[in-house]
Amino acid sequence: MDAGSGEERGTTERVLTLLGLLQRRRVWTGPELADRLGVTARTVRRDVERLRALGYPVHADQGVGGGYRLGRGQDLPPLLLDDEEAISTAVSLLAGAGGAVAGADEAALRALAKLDRVLPSRLREQVRTLSGAVESFGGGRTPVDAAVLMTLARACRDQVEAGFDYPCGEGVRRRRVEPYRLVASDRRWYLLAFDLDRDDWRSFRVDRMSGVSARTWRFRPRTAPEAAPYVQEGVTSRVYRYQARFLVHAGAETVRAQIPASAAVVRGRGSGRCEVVSGADDLDFVLMRVVVLGHGFEVLDPPELARRCDVLAERLRAAGALGGPPRAHES
Repeated sequence: MDAGSGEERGTTERVLTLLGLLQRRRVWTGPELADRLGVTARTVRRDVERLRALGYPVHADQGVGGGYRLGRGQDLPPLLLDDEEAISTAVSLLAGAGGAVAGADEAALRALAKLDRVLPSRLREQVRTLSGAVESFGGGRTPVDAAVLMTLARACRDQVEAGFDYPCGEGVRRRRVEPYRLVASDRRWYLLAFDLDRDDWRSFRVDRMSGVSARTWRFRPRTAPEAAPYVQEGVTSRVYRYQARFLVHAGAETVRAQIPASAAVVRGRGSGRCEVVSGADDLDFVLMRVVVLGHGFEVLDPPELARRCDVLAERLRAAGALGGPPRAHES
């Protein structure tokens, strides 16, 4: 292979990387792209022209807040998809975003956000019509509006403020947030965001939101907690009166297969042991949640939970004694 063909391959890979960056975020400055690609600003301008020649509507805005952005074209840019394939892909991704395959939901939402960036308006109505005709059965996740998910996904990607009405103790309140990540549990969708009115990180159930909108005001990203663990800990313990910790004599993977992720956090603690963190408003309830796993365990916190173990054990022994030996006709 000669030097020229190697150079062409490097240019192609760089242009594809540039396209991926433009699809990931709403606006990039020239210096930001040059830094990410490891090239000069002049090379960035040349690569942008290559994308335009391929049909991608890359716009360059001047002034404060300006930069390169991927616009919406009159025709679908070259994704090797015709209209029918694009519609089918979008509807399949919407279904995947509510599916039960581990890891597929968030990946489907990310891919759908990229496709939404370039999908022509004439195809959008067809996608909405078809997705509205698709339903699922079984357990699965609490249904949410696909348009709300898309609004929040775009706000996370573009780093713009979002607003929505959300239930609270005194009724419903308008919340202003800097959205960071959408997190899917085995039961629900959550948004991890920085609450501007409470000046702290919060997680919100998407199915409880109404009047969801995204603003054009961009924010500078803050140092954020790790999204999935933060949301899981909040769902399983922080919102309850009691937060209980157990040392369970079984491997973490074994216990994770027995208890829903929305019910407890399971952390490995060496060979054959794990820590289970769960919350409840009733100590007996959280205790029985661990008892039914069928493994030996120790109570770590809170101290009063250890005392409830004695009370519950005595109650069960009394129930067994009252039952007595089975009669002949009961055996």
